[in-house]
Amino acid sequence: MAKFIYRMQNILDIKYKLEEAAKQEYADAMMILAEEEEKLEHLKQRRYGYYLDYNESIKGRLDFVRIDEYGNAMDIMDEMIEAQIEVVREKSKDVEKARNKLNTLMQERKMHEKLKENKFEEFKQEINAEEAKETDQVVSYQYNNKDTEE
Repeated sequence: MAKFIYRMQNILDIKYKLEEAAKQEYADAMMILAEEEEKLEHLKQRRYGYYLDYNESIKGRLDFVRIDEYGNAMDIMDEMIEAQIEVVREKSKDVEKARNKLNTLMQERKMHEKLKENKFEEFKQEINAEEAKETDQVVSYQYNNKDTEE
């Protein structure tokens, strides 16, 4: 029996490898984004701690140096938070780019897999047609031999 050979199998193999690389790239981008979001959350918690200390220093004995220090610390934390928010936005864009790239590669791979399936179906139909032709020839030969024997 004939063996099915897909002529573009090497292209399909490359598509699989590219897709795997894109999956890894996407996972890496997601991991980096999660780390940056965690840093942002940590900065927000630190700022909240300074806010609580600031409010506490206002309620108690007025120590203007400490009040000023906490106010400055909150301002610095606000700047750091804004910078970290920008980093998170950048990393989110990177994740979106990686996701789009992965989706494109997955679509290309699926398209090639569908082409392979179609070619395989054509191959099966050709094999079935050949077998039917051979069967017809055998039946025809047997029928013709019966006529000559009688």
